Amino acid sequence: MLWKLLRQHVSIAQLVGFFVANLCGMVIVMLGIQFYKDVSPVFAEEDGLIKKDYIVVTKKVSTIGTLTGKSGTFSSYEVEDMKLQPFTVNVGLFQPARFKVSAGLSFGGMNMSTAMFLESVPDTFVDVKADDWTFVDGQKEIPIIIPRNYLNLYNFGFARSRNLPQLSEGMIGMVSLDIVLSGNGMREIKKGRIVGFSNRLNTILVPEAFMNIANAKYGDGGELRPSRLIIEVNNPADERIAQYFNENGYETEDNKLDSGRITWFLKLAVGVVMAVGLVISVLSFYILLLSIYLILQKNTDKLENLLLIGYSPSYVAKPYQILAVSMNFLVWGLSVVLLLLIREWYSDVLEDIIVGFDGGSIVLSCLAGMLLFFIVSVYNVIAIRRKINSII
Repeated sequence: MLWKLLRQHVSIAQLVGFFVANLCGMVIVMLGIQFYKDVSPVFAEEDGLIKKDYIVVTKKVSTIGTLTGKSGTFSSYEVEDMKLQPFTVNVGLFQPARFKVSAGLSFGGMNMSTAMFLESVPDTFVDVKADDWTFVDGQKEIPIIIPRNYLNLYNFGFARSRNLPQLSEGMIGMVSLDIVLSGNGMREIKKGRIVGFSNRLNTILVPEAFMNIANAKYGDGGELRPSRLIIEVNNPADERIAQYFNENGYETEDNKLDSGRITWFLKLAVGVVMAVGLVISVLSFYILLLSIYLILQKNTDKLENLLLIGYSPSYVAKPYQILAVSMNFLVWGLSVVLLLLIREWYSDVLEDIIVGFDGGSIVLSCLAGMLLFFIVSVYNVIAIRRKINSII
């Protein structure tokens, strides 16, 4: 009976305007969060062996530098300066082998051998099981990580031209290599076992412990001047990294800065879209609040009489509060439905242009919409109650 009395001045057009505006705002916010969650893993894909926040840095090779004999290595000053940068967490040096290395392999009735190179980085930069990535003096087997494109070159180039069988990563892990080390008048043969493949390191990697022992035994004993650094950073998308590298003539081997820039622009675009959605939601919230205030103003006499004859302010405010919360909840529910429909449409598009695209859950987006619903509803309830109290 109370609602029948108070609803006489309810404007359907105003409520529809609020509903549509709030629906648009909430859908934009939820869609922005979901799209970023679906697309960002494509630009932040981890290697599995080298973590995503590591960047491999080299110096640019120029014609003038080559002609003048200018070294492409990093000095101790440059390494220390890199460590002092605000985006740097840790810096590791690539340590090359200072001795001759060759590797041999026998399979399919064929014997192959080739000269090769080895490098190492501090073990903290390598994400391999501790049992697989160890070496002690006297150990006969050397764990090795090779670039994945080496295996692709064999399978799709060499093997096909020689009618040899293609090899999977699992099969390569079972193959034992004959590694010949020589230098300082000494020669030794060890076994090598491939324990992993890297998409980001264009080198043949061995444990640092092995490299230290081998360089001391077979190397020339010269000063270590690394030609490459591996850097752990806070955020690969930090624009200060690209600026610092450009100023010093540094380059990255894995286009990590490009991925970082794309991720940064993606975050910026999603942030702008979500900001627009929040602005629309806030404006729609004020439309609802103003509509309810207008209804209350038109019903001031009735409300005052109801309060004077004994109805409590909370009882009188309840119909308007239920109206506001119900409208907000209906907006949230319809936003979830629209999100699912829109996401199904753009997922089909992304599957066509991104290999291996696999969208994630919509739970985070729905929770964000629920949080927005809760905040707006609580404020509506409190504002309506205060307005009713001011009538007394």
